Amino acid sequence: MRIHYGYEKINLKKPVVTLGIFDGVHIGHKVLLDRLVSGAKVANGEAVVITFSPHPRMVLDKDSSALTFLTTMEEKITLLERARVDDLIIIEFTREFSRIPACEFVKDVLVDKIGTKHLIIGFNHHFGRRGEGDFDTIKKCTESMEFKIEQVEGFRTEAGPISSSLVREALLQGRLEEANKLLGYPYPVSGTVIEGRRIGRSIGFPTANIKPHDKHKLIPCKGVYAVEVILGTESYAGMLNIGSNPTVNSDPGFRSIEVHIINFDRDIYGSQISVVFRQRLRDEIRFDSVEQLAGQMELDKQSTIKLFS
Repeated sequence: MRIHYGYEKINLKKPVVTLGIFDGVHIGHKVLLDRLVSGAKVANGEAVVITFSPHPRMVLDKDSSALTFLTTMEEKITLLERARVDDLIIIEFTREFSRIPACEFVKDVLVDKIGTKHLIIGFNHHFGRRGEGDFDTIKKCTESMEFKIEQVEGFRTEAGPISSSLVREALLQGRLEEANKLLGYPYPVSGTVIEGRRIGRSIGFPTANIKPHDKHKLIPCKGVYAVEVILGTESYAGMLNIGSNPTVNSDPGFRSIEVHIINFDRDIYGSQISVVFRQRLRDEIRFDSVEQLAGQMELDKQSTIKLFS
């Protein structure tokens, strides 16, 4: 997949285009991307995705500090490449850019700069100033152009159309299995291993404390999870705790992400690490003693080993 930062001096062959944020690149997005790829193949052209960085809400919201997203740009690039997209155009999103009327964006950017002949959009997609660019608006603006527009019906569940918001809600409420099903892959978090308080080591379960690479990456709700741990080219089974460690910590505002890597004993401080959430084992619990905590952790370990076996 070729990556273009901006749309100046782009030379594409019969581009079939879609655009959006694609946070999570979930199975609803996958329906749209499959149609994009098949449309490009029929046209003997290129499947092109346009996305924006930073996320528009980071620019437009008055307070963006608490915003969280399912994918970093690096993760999004990997997922779009897996979807067999030929070209990814990343447009810098600014307040000035947000004021461009939808029809002006279609003519000046999609048609004149990128050379779009066929635009495919999702069932509820809006873009342009005040979100005025929907399917009907684009059809009107392109009546005089050699331009084909197509709308793809979204993938639906019993709860309604799949959206990034549904996935975020499931992760924050501890419904990991549902979130992974909506995504079409197990949810990952990547970060750096940092120095912790070494309490786990004192009870026989040393843990790696993880500082996520992106402070806006959504972290699932508190609890204990069975995870796949990826270090370089190697992977291991692990059990991960998200929360305040109430048995050994009295500060309810404290939160850590700690993973015990099973059958592993190496110093990895400063290393890059990824964890892939496979199953939620239980809620985080306050035990009466560290001995009780260690006993429960042994049960969690056996559950994790059984899962990965």
